[in-house]
Amino acid sequence: MTDSSLNKFKINDSGRSGTTSEEVVSRLREMIQRGELRSGDRLPPERDLAKLLGVSRPTLRAGIRSLAALGVLQSRQGAGTFVVDSAGPPALDSSPLRLMAALQGFTTAEMFEARRSLEMAIAGLAAERATGDQMAAMAEELAGMYASLDEPEQFLVHDMHFHQTIASASGNRILTALMNMVATILLELRSKTVKRAKDLKESAEMHRQIYRAIRDHDSEAARNAMRDHLMLAQKAQESEEDNSTSGDETSTGDGASAKA
Repeated sequence: MTDSSLNKFKINDSGRSGTTSEEVVSRLREMIQRGELRSGDRLPPERDLAKLLGVSRPTLRAGIRSLAALGVLQSRQGAGTFVVDSAGPPALDSSPLRLMAALQGFTTAEMFEARRSLEMAIAGLAAERATGDQMAAMAEELAGMYASLDEPEQFLVHDMHFHQTIASASGNRILTALMNMVATILLELRSKTVKRAKDLKESAEMHRQIYRAIRDHDSEAARNAMRDHLMLAQKAQESEEDNSTSGDETSTGDGASAKA
């Protein structure tokens, strides 16, 4: 960057005794809103940017972390910090929600209820808007689920990718970002218990029903299929968590522990 382009980052600190991370956040957000920083732009190196903004490097890092949590900036190892690429869906860091869940004592049932509300709307929109390429991507993940019925952890990967593809097909980036934030936390919980799932075929079949409803452009059927799937997924997770608490490493045998 040239000196003239770097000057735009300077904070006018006349009359201020110091600059906080909140002011760093405010300055960078203003630059993005005015178009001075655009999608994909790389920020100056940390040392240079801290000097330009008149802040310490720890203060700068705190500001950057705040914007990264909002899905505005992205730090890439060895490459620097970038304004997120708007070509893809915005990615919200799940850390604030995870912290709030710990402080407020959010239950798994509440998290599933939130996810169900979001994904039912998403499935309905996907049935209206999914492209051929997106349908092909869903079919590929569905095939991956059937191919990994005896590999619960790999099944869970295909399961998550399937849901993310539906979210992308909805065409609503806000719903997609919110869904991914909630689903990421539930995925972390499920990944600890999914080894107890013994029969994943019923889960794969429910995903197939969602796929068919979206393929047939039937919004109501897509919403209903998503609702039924996530209600059973909640029972599965609760069952597996109960087994974990009791020290039972096997499936309950009633099929509930199999639904991802």
